[in-house]
Amino acid sequence: MTAIISTPYSRDLGDELRRLRETTTLFHGRAMAVQLGWDPSKVSDIELGKVRASEIDLVQYLTTCGKDIDFIDAFRGRYYNAFDLFFAQLPDDLRTLAMAEAMATKIISLDIMTVPGLVQVEDYARELFVDSHIEAPEDIEKFVRARMERQAIMRRPSRPECLFYVHELALRMQLGSAAVREDQYLRLLFNTHMLRVVPAHITAFRSPCVLYEFEKALPVVYCETDMAKVFAQDKTAVARARRLFQRLDAVALDEEQSRSKLMEYVSGLREDSDVPGTDLA
Repeated sequence: MTAIISTPYSRDLGDELRRLRETTTLFHGRAMAVQLGWDPSKVSDIELGKVRASEIDLVQYLTTCGKDIDFIDAFRGRYYNAFDLFFAQLPDDLRTLAMAEAMATKIISLDIMTVPGLVQVEDYARELFVDSHIEAPEDIEKFVRARMERQAIMRRPSRPECLFYVHELALRMQLGSAAVREDQYLRLLFNTHMLRVVPAHITAFRSPCVLYEFEKALPVVYCETDMAKVFAQDKTAVARARRLFQRLDAVALDEEQSRSKLMEYVSGLREDSDVPGTDLA
């Protein structure tokens, strides 16, 4: 068992092992260690993703959980890259991302073409999946539900400190009906304490980016495309992300200006449509 820097994926797979132990055995952590002949802290460290388990460790652990050789080989294949400082996942693999969000003490993000997922309204999220024409129609509701469930972290008493930079291009996207866009604008409008709009004429930023900070783990940079989700924990990547957000801090509208800009979009939408209005004062 080798001590090494934990990553979002190592913590995800460690948690998967914990859930396996809890659902397939009667052992609590210390009892599992006794069963395996390990030091009591070893089970905890592996399940927290704090150390890399050896192949023998994994075989012993998973066999105790009643798993067969096919399951063990598949898990070992995933675990092989668990501690890489750069790793990619398929877009529909949401556990690692959800765990990163749930553990984060601070989240700073830049979104260019869409509204940040953590502040999307349900109909807007649904339109995004429908409009992409990538997801199978039967899977769309599953993805929408997962995105809404991830937003639970925003309602926790100990929710992460968040700052969302939203490019004005995302506000200009003609996504869904006027009612859907108004609902989304209002969600943003009432969350301007953690949101700053990047003006449309600022075009130096080409891709979305998220920086997660944790209480007891190193920061992680996250980027997402339609084809892959990429996590980077390398010091150079984190330093580049910090420089990006320093630049954004200098060019983005402040809170009051962002609120005024969003009100312009709400007012413009109402002038161009028959969507019933509400008092924004």
